[in-house]
Amino acid sequence: MPRIFALLLMLASVSPSFAQGLANPAALNAPAPPTYRAKFDTSKGTFVIEVHRDWAPRGADRFYNLVKNGFYDNARFFRVISGFMVQFGISGDPGISAIWREARIKDDPVRQSNRRGFITFATAGPNTRTTQVFINFADNGGLDSQGFAPFGRVISGMKVVDALYGGYGEGAPAGSGPEQGRIQAEGNAYLVRHFSKLDYIKKATIQ
Repeated sequence: MPRIFALLLMLASVSPSFAQGLANPAALNAPAPPTYRAKFDTSKGTFVIEVHRDWAPRGADRFYNLVKNGFYDNARFFRVISGFMVQFGISGDPGISAIWREARIKDDPVRQSNRRGFITFATAGPNTRTTQVFINFADNGGLDSQGFAPFGRVISGMKVVDALYGGYGEGAPAGSGPEQGRIQAEGNAYLVRHFSKLDYIKKATIQ
């Protein structure tokens, strides 16, 4: 009983996004259009991603539902590695992160290469994609054979993506950047306190 009460308190205190469906990942399963665009208004400017569902259907559907329901709003670009990629997709709200951490989708076959400007879900092994994605700064074809399946590409604003703050480097413990476990547990409070220079998403919308 105390655990149920604590969960109710958590849901009542977190952002209004929960009311839009983020509290129930299984319900956010609408098929994406064959092609769609997602606009990201960030602290550095705006970029637009064009998604092609035939490249990676499961990834395209998951990204569509996340953007449409506000998951990425106010999220930080927490891992920015010069010459490699920029990663984002951990919610700034620990309550939302806890619910989506195990909301995994199956892998898609790799039909496109990880070229500059292409966006791909991050993984922790086979069939572990959840909410984290990365945009390639360079042609990273070596990722293709590892199962990283691009589902879209930046069609405008790549200069904005290139300008995202990367001074913290790789995340802890390998580098001095944010520790993903602490982002999951503490959200933006941790990042604002210790990594205040990180750029962030103001609003992401389906076009």
